[in-house]
Amino acid sequence: MSCKLLIAFSLAVCLSAVSASSCSNPKLSSTSFTTLDGTILTNIAYVSQFKLSCDGEPADIPLYAEVGGKPLSVVKSKETNEYVVSWLEETKKAPRGNFEIKVYDDEGYAAVRKAQRNGEDTTTVQPLGVVILNHPGAYNGPWINSELAAVFVAFAVMYYALTTKTKLEA
Repeated sequence: MSCKLLIAFSLAVCLSAVSASSCSNPKLSSTSFTTLDGTILTNIAYVSQFKLSCDGEPADIPLYAEVGGKPLSVVKSKETNEYVVSWLEETKKAPRGNFEIKVYDDEGYAAVRKAQRNGEDTTTVQPLGVVILNHPGAYNGPWINSELAAVFVAFAVMYYALTTKTKLEA
């Protein structure tokens, strides 16, 4: 009798764990941050912070992300109950524009990895949600350095002074 009760209890625990790890009717709300000043930096940071709710309740499931075919880790904050995805790009290679961050749960990410291993198209796997990160571009400094501008101004003043002097002497 106790063996059947133990099996029934362990089956109930497994089913509750499986149902707790899936998310039905997911909703994502996000905020994004990027590095905007690239004058002295070598890398541009892209950070997206988002909340996930399943059926209106805050979700507590492990998530995975993918940006442009590149897998990224998703970290969950215990204090704010928010997820964070971040990555770096070199300043010279960092593109501007919108980035689609595809968010997957365990099952979805396993399907993506399986499709990649089999050489199949990963776009057929539906993500849990998509977060858009907008990067307007980084400021890399003025077009002309101040030293070069000072040299041009000095030559212009010198040219003006010499031409004025020659006109007065003539």
